Amino acid sequence: MIERYTRPEIGRIWNEEAKYTAWLRVEIAVCEAYHRRGQIPAEVMPRIRALKVDVARILAIQERVKHEMISLLTSIEEQLGAESRFVHIGLTTNDVWDTALALQCRDAADLLLNGQERLRQALGALALKHKDTLIAGRTHGVHAEPTTFGLKVAVWYDEARRNLDRLRRAREVIAVGKLSGAVGNFANVDPEIEDEVCRELGLTPAPASTQIVQRDRHAEFCAALAIVAASMEKIALEIRGLQRTEVLEAQEPFGEGQKGSSAMPHKRNPELAERICGLARLIRTNAQAALENVALWHERDISHSSVERVILPDSTILTDYLLHLTTFIVEGLDVDAARMAENLGLSYGLVYSQRVLLELTDAGLPRQKAYEIVQRNAMRSWRERRPFLELLHADPDVTRHLSPDDLKACFDPAWYLRHVDTIFKRVGLT
Repeated sequence: MIERYTRPEIGRIWNEEAKYTAWLRVEIAVCEAYHRRGQIPAEVMPRIRALKVDVARILAIQERVKHEMISLLTSIEEQLGAESRFVHIGLTTNDVWDTALALQCRDAADLLLNGQERLRQALGALALKHKDTLIAGRTHGVHAEPTTFGLKVAVWYDEARRNLDRLRRAREVIAVGKLSGAVGNFANVDPEIEDEVCRELGLTPAPASTQIVQRDRHAEFCAALAIVAASMEKIALEIRGLQRTEVLEAQEPFGEGQKGSSAMPHKRNPELAERICGLARLIRTNAQAALENVALWHERDISHSSVERVILPDSTILTDYLLHLTTFIVEGLDVDAARMAENLGLSYGLVYSQRVLLELTDAGLPRQKAYEIVQRNAMRSWRERRPFLELLHADPDVTRHLSPDDLKACFDPAWYLRHVDTIFKRVGLT
């Protein structure tokens, strides 16, 4: 089965109609607050509540006035006539824009949280399935010591949990509105209006603002998305490494009839994992752009606005897509436990060298002397392609301290699995 991305919800958050609808929602919420204070007649409110967004008309007006908010307000005036004087009382454009943007980012965050949770669950299931599946641990790309594939995935699972926490914090940080006016001093809007409107919209009022909500919040949001993407890239990069012909311990899903190369029929490429690695770069780049938006002139300039129109939709949509794609790979991962066991033996038993070293030191040898003995035999094993254990049995510097049974015990992989259950409990997998 080839992956298919069928989640248009997050894209709809950012389309033109959704944007203007969010702006109108803020405007109406402000009108409701003024109405409750008796400043807008009751007979006017039904017409205000019935206001509609006509994107085509708004864009047509914008062609003439070259201002998005004035275009929306003009379309409102066309619907309400003289009663449009009750809309946008005391507000500046960014009161509406930034509060509406908070609604969009919050709604996007909710979808991302759902996607991140699905990925976490898929990782948990994969980790449990392979909790005891032996694999060669690798450092610097070189065989290190035996571990299990389940432990490898448990690390990803724990990281996915942290990413859930990051997304929750980012959602809280970004879900902030403001109605404090042109320079943030509430010259024309009472702070209680801001409190009331934000509460009605499910937002927190910014404790202090200028003409805008401060952009460190948006930078933190984008940084959280970049970390989420980096974690998925980490998983994808590992799968790419494990899918190399010389390793071939795990492969991403490959559907019936799928083709890997136009020229070479044998190819089964980690194309989806490579796609994740590539797109994660864009999300990281967008986080850098969000950081550049933090510093603005005085109470506000407009240099951040054009950037956000690109990076916020792109980063949230891309993150949602990568969550879908990574979950698809994890759920359909083709794990070859036999190949993992076979590869573990390719290094002639050298993965057990530290155990031999520690047994020799326990037998009374100075550590550096024991290290020299073990390393000498290890290098000979590589050079002559002979079993490490065979060479150790033939070395009197070893056998005068360790019996054949002692040496054999050093090569028991069960030693490396004895704390697996403890680790799984620590990360919440039982």
